[in-house]
Amino acid sequence: MSHTKSNTALAHDLDESKVSSADYLNYLQEQQKRERLTKANPQASANFIFADEKMLRIREIIKQIADANVPVLISGESGTGKEVIARMIHQTSNRKSDPFVAVNCAALPPTLLESELFGFEKGAFTGAHQQHLGKFEQAQGGTLLLDEVTETDIGLQAKLLRALQEQEIERIGGNGPIKIDTRIIATTNRDIARSVKDGRFRQDLFYRLYVIHLEIPPLRDRPKDIEVLTRHFLKSFSMQFKGEAATLTADAMQKLLKYTWPGNVRELQNVIQRAVLMTQGNTVTAKEFVLEQKKVDEDREWVKHLPIGQKMREVETQFILETLRTHNGNRTHSAKTLGISLRTLRNKINEFVLEGHEVPQPTTGKAL
Repeated sequence: MSHTKSNTALAHDLDESKVSSADYLNYLQEQQKRERLTKANPQASANFIFADEKMLRIREIIKQIADANVPVLISGESGTGKEVIARMIHQTSNRKSDPFVAVNCAALPPTLLESELFGFEKGAFTGAHQQHLGKFEQAQGGTLLLDEVTETDIGLQAKLLRALQEQEIERIGGNGPIKIDTRIIATTNRDIARSVKDGRFRQDLFYRLYVIHLEIPPLRDRPKDIEVLTRHFLKSFSMQFKGEAATLTADAMQKLLKYTWPGNVRELQNVIQRAVLMTQGNTVTAKEFVLEQKKVDEDREWVKHLPIGQKMREVETQFILETLRTHNGNRTHSAKTLGISLRTLRNKINEFVLEGHEVPQPTTGKAL
């Protein structure tokens, strides 16, 4: 029986996972497609295109830590390019000739994710018709990316911690530990320190992953990158779809620069792709860009459930503190979102501290 079929049977038999065999098969097919694309052009997935000084600093850190066999935690909003950074670390390291394996921790329920990470022996459970090597073993000698690691079940986090600490794993149904030589890179779009405080993420696993921390700034804070990435995507898609490089008008670029890009680089890529397809000629103008300027987090649950009769001061306090949490404690970004000066925000924060409120601190450790 093929590898895909046996895993599909596994998904079917594990009723507690609440996932259908079709869902799991789709997941496996997506994983296999990503692996085929990477093998066909390994450098393409590691394109690190940037012009902003913040990203230059990240590139320098990558050079410094690439060969160190220590975990790396990459944080940032969705679409900022965390996986691109992870692949760049791998391609820059002395492990580049060995596998780079990625697993989306948010894509599967705990039982299936455990089997994907650690593997299982033949006969370990109904449907396990042959031995299956997990992602840790598939990445032997290379790099394993735990994408959205904060979405893993708290119980499974204990096994991840042991794998990182002891450099060994045990397959489901196995008789003993298996030594591994796998470099771990983890990503998250959440405030991981807050997840630890809320009990959703193990503190010991957090400290084990937090050896090297790279925080990827959102695209709205990297205007130079908006320009260079726009030109890159414009050339790539126009050559792909029309066979010649397209041009971009000045007002079109200004429109892109003024947009806040909630979807970051991924959104920019999609916008450019659509514009190239919809443009009749070979010059992309501002009207080709359909951008929706969204209000900041109007649908957050805490706003929906504010009690009637609450004083304005209390509402203001909650609003400011929640905005700080959204921006991982970054004062500069929070002030921009709130539409107030950085000095005003700092004065508010000082008042909150005196009143006994817990104020989110920047994840970088600096009061930005």
